Amino acid sequence: MFHVKGCGVSSDRTAGRLRGYQAWVNRAGRFRSPGDGQVDFNAIFSKLTQYDFPGWAVLEWECCIKSSEQGAAEGAPFIQRHIIQAAGSTFDDFAVRARINWRIGGC
Repeated sequence: MFHVKGCGVSSDRTAGRLRGYQAWVNRAGRFRSPGDGQVDFNAIFSKLTQYDFPGWAVLEWECCIKSSEQGAAEGAPFIQRHIIQAAGSTFDDFAVRARINWRIGGC
C-alpha cells in the first residue's frame, strides 16, 4: 500500500530543527493534504507505474490546516488524477515490427 500524504517544510532555521514542541500549524515540517505541500506526486506515481507497483494508493490525511471533510473530498480525485495506466507497448513498436518484416522479406 502507498500512503498518499503531502508535507511541507519551511526554510525558517530560527526555531530549531522542525520546531517539534510547537503546535502543528507552527512547525517547520508538517503534514499537508495531497497537493498542498511540496511532494512531487507526478514523479512518485511515474515510478510506481515504472516498477509495476501492485498495491493500492490510499489517502492518508493529517493536515493541521484543512478540514478532514475537504481533505477527503479533494484527496480521492487527486489520487485518481495521478494514477498512471501502464502502456501495453512502447511508442516505437511499429518501427521494430517494420524493421523485422523488412529483414524477413529478404531485403
